[in-house]
Amino acid sequence: MNIGWQEILLILLIALLLFGAKKIPDLAKSLGKGIKEFRKGLKEIENPEEETKTDKAKTEKEP
Repeated sequence: MNIGWQEILLILLIALLLFGAKKIPDLAKSLGKGIKEFRKGLKEIENPEEETKTDKAKTEKEP
């Protein structure tokens, strides 16, 4: 069961009708931030020692 371009277009049109043209960029930005935080969390779980070292180095460089 593959999703074709017609189905994707239909989903995008429905999203446009539901949220409006002004809200969609905000939703995409929020989704991107959420994905970024999720990946960061996964990296911390996989390599907790490396993340704490890089976090300490970042905080020492910032004023």
